[in-house]
Amino acid sequence: MSSPEETSDHPSLSVARTVVCAILGLSFAIGVPGNSFVIWTICGQMKERTPTVVLILHLSIADLLVLVTMPLWIYSFANAWSFGIVACKALAFVVYCSMYVSIFLITALSLERFLAVSYPFAAQRWKKKTTPHLVVFLIWFLSIAFGATIVPFQEMVDTEGGLQCAARSYENNSQEAACLLLETVVGFILPFTIISTCYACIGRRIGRMTCPSRRRSARLMASVVIAFGLCWFPHHVFNLLSVASLLTEDLHPEASQALGRVAEMGVYIASSVTFISSCINPLLYAFAARNVRSSARFTKFSKLFEQINPVSRQESPKETPYPNEQEKTTSMEII
Repeated sequence: MSSPEETSDHPSLSVARTVVCAILGLSFAIGVPGNSFVIWTICGQMKERTPTVVLILHLSIADLLVLVTMPLWIYSFANAWSFGIVACKALAFVVYCSMYVSIFLITALSLERFLAVSYPFAAQRWKKKTTPHLVVFLIWFLSIAFGATIVPFQEMVDTEGGLQCAARSYENNSQEAACLLLETVVGFILPFTIISTCYACIGRRIGRMTCPSRRRSARLMASVVIAFGLCWFPHHVFNLLSVASLLTEDLHPEASQALGRVAEMGVYIASSVTFISSCINPLLYAFAARNVRSSARFTKFSKLFEQINPVSRQESPKETPYPNEQEKTTSMEII
């Protein structure tokens, strides 16, 4: 997003706005019913929810919160922002809060998968009813705190097409660079370093799995992570380009301006692509559920979620004797 002073309305920006509206409209049309169905399935069709399913439930809730704001964003980009500065700040907060919730939940899912494979007995503690709810509470608390950092800076900008809720106002370049770096480090680099490490360890074990449901849930969780990474990676690339432009403004003015123009143009499309991550997860669940045997089509989701269980109840170390430690680990692991 550009600063309020950068109000030039290039023809290419008009094309970008058209593409943005199309992406947002498609995300809304697919994501709202998809995430609503996931929430209905988990809350209405599952009597017992595993910790993993609890995380998936909150991931769908966070995605739905973003998607219900889409009509306002679409109207704004197609016409002008006419809802006031309070609504502008509030909707920006919802979007960024959801971003942090999603990445933190996906990080928690990756850590849970890693524990289930590498430390199955430690994963037993994860099954306690209070533990997942405490983790979810902490995730929402941190996400609200990080999402609130954008509120003081979010502003409306006056363009040739009217007011737009698409600008941030900072006191100086250092403050802007610090905020962008915080967003990228906390919202992408650090979580994905943890996620990549977890799945690198998990990948060593996947080839030895024989249970189809375990392999299916492994592929499902990995696809959720990959989809989120692909959707958010361009946004953070342009964030870093903006930071580079700010830091080189005094030393290399021409290079700084070139980077700034690239970041200004690319951020429109890249930011809209991030919303695809809010609608794609239900499609991944539906694709994974195709191979789940069920007499009714709508029950396949619940069957799929029932299979995503880090440590099965029947394989509890207190109930099943194991002849040796290797057999214990093999029997307990599930992804």
